[in-house]
Amino acid sequence: MLQIDDLWAEVEGDEGPREILRGLSLTVKAGEVHAIMGPNGSGKSTLANVISGRDGYRVTKGRVLYKGQDLLAQEADERARNGIFLAFQYPVEIPGVNNMYFLRTALNAKRRHNGLPDLDAGAFLKLVRAQLKKLSLKDDLLQRPVNVGFSGGEKKRNEIFHMSILEPDMCLLDETDSGLDIDALKAVSDGVNALRSPDRAFVLITHYQRLLSHIQPDVVHVLSGGKIVRTGDASLAAELERDGYAFLNQDAA
Repeated sequence: MLQIDDLWAEVEGDEGPREILRGLSLTVKAGEVHAIMGPNGSGKSTLANVISGRDGYRVTKGRVLYKGQDLLAQEADERARNGIFLAFQYPVEIPGVNNMYFLRTALNAKRRHNGLPDLDAGAFLKLVRAQLKKLSLKDDLLQRPVNVGFSGGEKKRNEIFHMSILEPDMCLLDETDSGLDIDALKAVSDGVNALRSPDRAFVLITHYQRLLSHIQPDVVHVLSGGKIVRTGDASLAAELERDGYAFLNQDAA
């Protein structure tokens, strides 16, 4: 589903562009869950932002194929309509726009892109209420402005709710577990697990093994210095939790 070859990218800053990704390669197949871990500043969030097409990042070398198509040639909104979803580390607040309006507009834009008719108000309401019930969320969430006045846990659960309605094919979760208490972490994890399917792939960016105690990854990568330096199965996350990233210094010595 996603193939990244020798990706180099920089981010715009006050002092000019700064190179973050340095030759990153990654392949994610449909149905797989990949976890990406690594020290602060290694490039994890940059990777998610580059894949989603977020402003402020520039690819200087390499290629990214999504479903066999050149992803880098697509604008961010086109990538979203084609099924890429980014759950932000710090979800954006949108004052004056309620969840119901926001989601219905986004969903129908995606449906039109895929040649499907818009969902009318009744069908959409039935869909969102079913998902709210599945995720154990309250109905008043629909009428609240997007993420405005939400606690950290509510924002992350709202992101998972959005994901459940839009049904993306490639889900990028950028430190979705940050700031969550135990109950919120389990609720978010349950939501992700409910969305796992043979046609959908996940890339989970996280610092901690605790998220992966609830969501079993198929593959775990360590990102350091802008590229993947180690790959393993789920046991690698437990090893990192126990030993940290000291091996990175040993390898560099």
